[in-house]
Amino acid sequence: MRAAGGYDTPSGSYNAGVSFPQEFIAPRATVSPSNSDFETGSRIGGGGGGRILLMGLKRSGKTSIYQVVFHKMSPHETLFLESTVKTTHHDVRNNAVVHFKVSDFPGSMQPEEQPSTDKSVFANAEAVLFVIDAQDELQPAISRLVSTIEKAYAVNRRIYFEVFIHKVDGLSEDRKLHLNREVSQQVTKQLTARQLDDANYAFYLSSIYDQSIYENVSKVVQKLVPSLAILENLLDVLISNCRMQKAFLFDVLTKVYLATDSQPVDVQSFELASDMLDVVVDVSCIYGQEEEESVDEKGDDRAFDKSSASVISLSNGLVLYMRQVSRYLALVCLMRAGNLERKGLIDHNVEVLKEALTEVLAAKTSRTPRMSLASMPDGNFP
Repeated sequence: MRAAGGYDTPSGSYNAGVSFPQEFIAPRATVSPSNSDFETGSRIGGGGGGRILLMGLKRSGKTSIYQVVFHKMSPHETLFLESTVKTTHHDVRNNAVVHFKVSDFPGSMQPEEQPSTDKSVFANAEAVLFVIDAQDELQPAISRLVSTIEKAYAVNRRIYFEVFIHKVDGLSEDRKLHLNREVSQQVTKQLTARQLDDANYAFYLSSIYDQSIYENVSKVVQKLVPSLAILENLLDVLISNCRMQKAFLFDVLTKVYLATDSQPVDVQSFELASDMLDVVVDVSCIYGQEEEESVDEKGDDRAFDKSSASVISLSNGLVLYMRQVSRYLALVCLMRAGNLERKGLIDHNVEVLKEALTEVLAAKTSRTPRMSLASMPDGNFP
């Protein structure tokens, strides 16, 4: 028997999406309810962390998105979440790349209702993640979105506006495309009328009941990573030398991919890589640590450490390859099974990549580090 969104096991099945151990991530975020404790921030990875503002109408799904992605709450449990009544700030610190703040605003608060002393709400923000309920009336949400963009853009022209057309699960593909087109056209028309054509905005179709929410949040976070181009170049060099099809750099705790190679991302590859992380973390938390040594001397959970690695063979002749490359950062690659015959070469190249990533994440360079990688012989490529 296969659980929804889960995997078959010899003794039954389990749901990888909800079995992620809560104690594995609980210490990684702190929450501080407030209305005006904003401080100056910088782009993610720049030392001070960035800031993402969660906004939208009441019951649009803002808090559910945060809880599912950053606290691994089961999507079904979000039905019991109470409406946000005051601004809540969350500090997300997972590793050298994922270090930022998320501010969740109540849906009842209009942009113009922000106190004059809180202009730094937008001035110090890197992105506004605005959530529109696709199952509710669109016009009130669009009006709120446009007024939010107008106020934010007046004080911060570098801010990104990421519009999630949310709760699209159960809708047909035609209906999803129609919603996306309708919202984007109306917003673009109103922004043009207000001479806000230069605002940086993008639209996404999302649902907490599938992998779309992780893929879309990944795209938002990537825009805030200053070393993104360098990370992409490093992954391009790796897949070229190892004859891989795709490579992702994942934050293990959230399943947000922070970088990938320059080839287009297809949904199936992302879902396979994301599901692999679920499997590896679940198994590691059960079997990957000794009972009396579950926490190291620094207080870190040892279920995912420098020894964490996995290879999964698929029925279609492809192989998923995963290695830990930094603290709670995992490299997940997709390749043909024949190339795994040179696993020693691949392991060597990944070790070289780890050294380069260490240099980049320590902000020791603003250029792509040189990597001396071994190349896969042409004859070994199917």
